[in-house]
Amino acid sequence: MQPTERFSSRADHYARYRPDYPAAAVALLAARCGLRPGTVVAELGSGTGILTRHLLARGAQVFAVEPNQAMRATAEAALQGEPGFHSVPGSAEATTLAAASVDLIVAAQAFHWFDVERARAEALRVVRPGGWAALLWNERVRAGDPFMDDYEKLLREHAAEYAAITASRADEPAMRRFLGGEMQAAYFPNAQRLDLAGLWGRVQSASYAPEPGSAQYEPLQRGLAQLFARHAREGCVRYPYETRVYFAPLR
Repeated sequence: MQPTERFSSRADHYARYRPDYPAAAVALLAARCGLRPGTVVAELGSGTGILTRHLLARGAQVFAVEPNQAMRATAEAALQGEPGFHSVPGSAEATTLAAASVDLIVAAQAFHWFDVERARAEALRVVRPGGWAALLWNERVRAGDPFMDDYEKLLREHAAEYAAITASRADEPAMRRFLGGEMQAAYFPNAQRLDLAGLWGRVQSASYAPEPGSAQYEPLQRGLAQLFARHAREGCVRYPYETRVYFAPLR
């Protein structure tokens, strides 16, 4: 399956169950990357608009570039009335935006799908002199937490693509090729509290999760219910993340 097609059946789960970005991470974009009222932002792989909301709340003009029609339609339904929101059917490698037209380029939870060299060439084409770029990730905390340790084992057992897809996430050498030698990073704690339905929705939002009809779908669902029963407290589990922001002037 092409990367741009992977989320066609997952847009609703993605919008409802993926984690938000902490206020401190968005504040970093304002303090270090020039995000302010009137800033023109190209958000690459903008998905269902989770980060887009925060950029709009800061008064930015956001060109939300998303190649997947289902993800784009979900964002449009939620954000079409917001001043400054512009939905763009394009990709990181071919945004369709005008040359030297944006002040800030961001990508949240999407960079691992990009062709790095082509995306960098396109970013350099559309960014204005003095512009910045930032790549954001909600990276799951995988070790040292009994629930997350068991969750990791379950995914490795019942999600065939899990290891290959997650290995490419937050790839610092690839991000440095995109952002350049001035890349900096900042890290922020983040977490979700999920009931069983929320945890299953979170799993189903991932591109590696087996879909209905797959031989792994029901075993994963049963295993997740057993995992939840072991670890839930007051009807929820805590799903911890580290939000990472990699940023640099783009030149």
